[in-house]
Amino acid sequence: MRYLSTRGHSDRKRFCEILLEGLAPDGGLYLPEHYPQVDDATLTAWRNLPYADLAFEILSLYIDDIPAADLLAICRKTYTEAIFGTAKIVPLRPLESGLYLEALSNGPTLAFKDLAMQLLGNLFEYELTRRGEELNILGATSGDTGSAAEYAMRGKKGVRVFMTSPKGRMSPFQQAQMFSLQDENIHNIAVEGVFDDCQDIVKAVSNDLEFKRQYKIGTVNSINWARLMAQVVYYFAGYIQATKSNDETVSFTVPSGNFGNVCAGHVARSMGLPVDKLVVATNENDVLDEFFRSGVYRVRGSADTHETSSPSMDISKASNFERFVFDLLGRDGDRTKALFHDQLAEHGRFDLSLDPAFKSAAQRYGFVSGKSTHADRLATIRDTYQRFGTMIDTHTADGLKVAREQVQPGVPMLVLETALPIKFAATIEEALGKSPDRPARFEGIESLPKRVRVLPADVAVIKRYIASNVH
Repeated sequence: MRYLSTRGHSDRKRFCEILLEGLAPDGGLYLPEHYPQVDDATLTAWRNLPYADLAFEILSLYIDDIPAADLLAICRKTYTEAIFGTAKIVPLRPLESGLYLEALSNGPTLAFKDLAMQLLGNLFEYELTRRGEELNILGATSGDTGSAAEYAMRGKKGVRVFMTSPKGRMSPFQQAQMFSLQDENIHNIAVEGVFDDCQDIVKAVSNDLEFKRQYKIGTVNSINWARLMAQVVYYFAGYIQATKSNDETVSFTVPSGNFGNVCAGHVARSMGLPVDKLVVATNENDVLDEFFRSGVYRVRGSADTHETSSPSMDISKASNFERFVFDLLGRDGDRTKALFHDQLAEHGRFDLSLDPAFKSAAQRYGFVSGKSTHADRLATIRDTYQRFGTMIDTHTADGLKVAREQVQPGVPMLVLETALPIKFAATIEEALGKSPDRPARFEGIESLPKRVRVLPADVAVIKRYIASNVH
């Protein structure tokens, strides 16, 4: 399996090369040259596998430069009941008829990001040890990626993490999870700006090829294909739990800001998983909902990016969206580059509303969308608790609200849970008048000493900070 850039660069690379690289040299994102197809017999054979072995089977279709025995060992080391609290790893929880929550938040940091990040930490350590090299990971987080990455990489041999986050824009619990880590190889940088400023810094540093090479910069954001590939597994796992035979279809609703989570669903569907709809649920930052309704992709500036009670989705530039548009346009790298490099830089938007590819997108790729507001979140959290005794976080509430608008009789709808409610306690208290449960290991986390550096949203300043902390 070889990987290509969404912007048409001529290089074709193998998995372990792109694992450590992040963005392609032309600023594009890596995708496999083709999506392997999963036939009926294979899907049937996968139905009885434990999650770790299912992950191995799926990852083996994309990774051919790690020996099979090693890859299987990595998957079995990653997906254990000890780490994820349940043998099923991602159990389904039924709500009303035909509607399920897929529980993705049982990992070390209580968010779905753990499912990919724990694997990534083990892959990085394996490959760096094999090469005798080090890697300096530069990341951006709007809440959950940062802690998931730091908990996956802390103490890992050969890895340092420099994680940027928007100062004051995460929940107190999310901040405490990251900033209380005292590990030498973890560096927290609170950027004076919004998440998109952090993401722009990561991309700018990744596009400075000389700096990237000199300081061995890698990435854990979902621009890294390995992370997205790991997320494909739980679409298959959810489907298998929700169905008895392969002639059944299911739909998935995915709370989405950066498009990485739902892009994994697009990959699973492209591999042949019987998915009817992929429902993109946004909050008030509705860039993606606007595109799927109108064909216009219009990024917002910092001033127009709303600060909401589902803050991990307070994003106005969905960096993974480029992967889907590349597929939508028939994998035309030149055209993708013109849209994402030229038109977005010049006009802050592009319009595919009249393009035949967009007009058939819902039918061909299954995408539909909807949005949710603060009032919707409160109502959904309250209703779900009163009717089912189930407490959900704010992002999952966005998903559930939009899912209910798209449910079809006879097609199970799986809502991907985003995080445990404790990460967004203030809104849960506003909705229910009571605090969410807190796992014992996180008692008093907000009062622990914090290790964080506040810096301006300035690429040069961030580069200097990295350079001065690489020994």
